[in-house]
Amino acid sequence: MRSFRRNHSQSLRSGVAAAEFAVCFPVVVLIVLATIEACTMVFLKQSLTVAAYEGARTAISLNATTAQAEQSAQQILTERRVRGGTVSMTPSNLAGVNAGEYIEVEVSAPATLNSVVPITFYRGRNLKASATMMREF
Repeated sequence: MRSFRRNHSQSLRSGVAAAEFAVCFPVVVLIVLATIEACTMVFLKQSLTVAAYEGARTAISLNATTAQAEQSAQQILTERRVRGGTVSMTPSNLAGVNAGEYIEVEVSAPATLNSVVPITFYRGRNLKASATMMREF
């Protein structure tokens, strides 16, 4: 009789553990995927910020062209494997910018193309970063 009670209580505990696992496992997996996705988006935002800074740094040089500044920003995006990144500058033509005037470089990329998990928590969002610097004298 004693062994029956022991076996019965052990099987009940196993059943409870299986039920708890079935309830908790999807939640834990969702939290892990959300954490990975959030870290990926932080890295993407940082990459866009660095690309905007480098593009602006190139653009403020005295003899810099728009193509050189865009290439500098695109190089950072390529090195960091950012997909779908775009670079825009204000003003769009650096030839007419005098020393002491401001140049803004904005870099953006879609979150969906840069996600590493199959479930995209940032679906449809575009992340942007910009840097504004004064043209050198």
